[in-house]
Amino acid sequence: MVQPTSSILLNRRAAKLVDRLVEDSDVLRLRIERLGNGVRIVDAGIDCVGGIEAGRRIAEICLGGLGRVGINGCGPVDGWGANLTVHSTSPVTACLGSQYAGWRLSHGEGKSAFHALGSGPARVLASKETLFEELGLSDDADCATLVLEVDALPPEGLTEKIATDCGVDPSRLTLILTPTRSLAGTTQVVARVLEVALHKAHELDFPLNHFLDGVGSAPLPPPAPDFVHAMGRTNDAILFGGQVHLYVDGGDDAAESLAKALPSSGSRDYGRPFADIFKAYEYDFFKIDPMLFSPAKVSVTAMRSGNSFHAGAIDHALLSRSFGETT
Repeated sequence: MVQPTSSILLNRRAAKLVDRLVEDSDVLRLRIERLGNGVRIVDAGIDCVGGIEAGRRIAEICLGGLGRVGINGCGPVDGWGANLTVHSTSPVTACLGSQYAGWRLSHGEGKSAFHALGSGPARVLASKETLFEELGLSDDADCATLVLEVDALPPEGLTEKIATDCGVDPSRLTLILTPTRSLAGTTQVVARVLEVALHKAHELDFPLNHFLDGVGSAPLPPPAPDFVHAMGRTNDAILFGGQVHLYVDGGDDAAESLAKALPSSGSRDYGRPFADIFKAYEYDFFKIDPMLFSPAKVSVTAMRSGNSFHAGAIDHALLSRSFGETT
């Protein structure tokens, strides 16, 4: 069985990676600033260029230092030269306990309201989600790191609330901003290919303590200049080109059932680029079938027998359509 991970202090592990990110900010083309209340802001693409390497490192920060992300020249899609791989030996803690964008944040009202989803290790300090009771995770760090997929600086009042909810001094809070249209933003979103598989497995009521290890890969799409198409491409990279291999403690029947249920092709909304689906639902994210959000192809190995089960397929035509390829 999986060993308990409640003693893993995600924010301290991530803080080491954040310090290196800040130290290399010039090389990584990041913009670092302190707000009036002391909160540290790492801009990875709003008022700076950022880049793929910045996004790769930010993805590892999102994983709480419990995963490795690599950029490769070959991957699941033949002929596509930029691909990403993510691996974690503690996939549930890294992906669901840290990387998952499960903290809903808002500030203000009306057209001027600011909304964002927070991901990263600060989530466990705030523990605003019932998921943490199930995971049995806790942290008592005096520092916190949260990643926001946004195009604008968060209001200072919201940053103070985040620090309060995390129980840290504002000067010990780092917010990393990654607009989806940027190279860094694109990279850190596609690095969630393993996380979306685990999240769907959780929705399917597969026992989380049965996951032993996990590897995911997906093509790294070109960013799009507008948010909707940028978000569409990052989702499509996973939905149509993502591959995940999960290693589970359990019997063959459970492993086979999980493999068959996980691929995105099983969703009623499968078959069009994500931007088109989003538009068809009048840009209401919550109208989309939640079962769509999963990799294209899945392998599950049952460690008790050593047997592996496979389902799904890479959809080259939809990827080409989404990525704006021309001949």
